Amino acid sequence: MRFFFLIALISTGLMISSCGGSKTTDLSKPFCDTACFSDSLIFAGEHPLKPYVIISGDNCKADTITWSFKSLKNYRKISIPDVMKRDIALNPDYLRCYIRDTSFAFLIFNDCISGRGYWLKLPFNKTADIGRKSGALNNFDRKFSMPDNIVAYTDRGNLFIEDITNGKTAMMSFGEDTGLDFDAIHETIDSVNITPARIWAKVNLGGKWAELQKDIQLK
Repeated sequence: MRFFFLIALISTGLMISSCGGSKTTDLSKPFCDTACFSDSLIFAGEHPLKPYVIISGDNCKADTITWSFKSLKNYRKISIPDVMKRDIALNPDYLRCYIRDTSFAFLIFNDCISGRGYWLKLPFNKTADIGRKSGALNNFDRKFSMPDNIVAYTDRGNLFIEDITNGKTAMMSFGEDTGLDFDAIHETIDSVNITPARIWAKVNLGGKWAELQKDIQLK
């Protein structure tokens, strides 16, 4: 099954969304710069049924996500503030969208104000549940190293990873509930380095920094 890396189109013209961008972890500054979100971002898959995801704005903020494909009679639509329980400030350089044929789309992004990482798994089947993680460790943050096809998130006590090309997963326990603040994640998780074979993380446990690592096999 082919997996497509996508090009983002701005409604007023063509723009390739950079996955690199200049990243910062200086907590005294915003994570990334944002301007008024007035144009829609359109992500299009290469499948013959032309799946797509559109992110549109309202009142200068990213507001609505719409997704569908050619043969569907109806599209799916969600409000970002409603799903995320807060406003999100987006920058296209800190956002990726993957579309896997007509199965699902994966949106990976960071909030430019707090730097907090998120991802959304958006199934095209309208009866399937939307996947949402608001404690994501995305590689837009230069202290979180992992391949672009790997996503990671934490529930404060464990680190979970998934290969979004095939759905295979693995995890590593911190051994305790760290009680971390997702809006200040580096106070608890300084950095991670993740490959398909290994997870490494520097974590604050009980007031002391510890380096944890685990050999893994994605299953």
